[in-house]
Amino acid sequence: MTTEPAARSKDLVINDRVIIPAGDLSWTASRASGPGGQNVNKVATKVTLRFDLRGTEALSRAQKVRLRKLAGKRIDAQGALMINAQAERSQRQNLERARDGLRKLIGKALVPPKSRVATKPTRASRRRRLDDKRRRGEQKKARGKIRANDD
Repeated sequence: MTTEPAARSKDLVINDRVIIPAGDLSWTASRASGPGGQNVNKVATKVTLRFDLRGTEALSRAQKVRLRKLAGKRIDAQGALMINAQAERSQRQNLERARDGLRKLIGKALVPPKSRVATKPTRASRRRRLDDKRRRGEQKKARGKIRANDD
């Protein structure tokens, strides 16, 4: 397993206002699982990108909370967000894939959720609902057994 210092990686640009500094990112390379031909046991192409979510100052507290919720089990005990990429055959492509995955995840966390505005049903819609319920009940009652008259 090889480790690359953050100094060799670049800042991660999320949008025109948010840039994750390279110091908050680090990555390691290891052997990928699964089939891979002749290189499978020799070349470390799987990339694990670590983002120091707890220590970063690039995101606000609310954004960090949303990102932590979106990341789920990808947060480790030290509060770092880990993204794995092993689909490509080259380490460089897997690193770019992991950076793209982190960029998309952070982009989702930047969007604050819309606040729900409570509304009341109108009087006419309540009346229609109750009329439909009454009609449905009468329809179901009509399905009962028919008793013969004894006269």
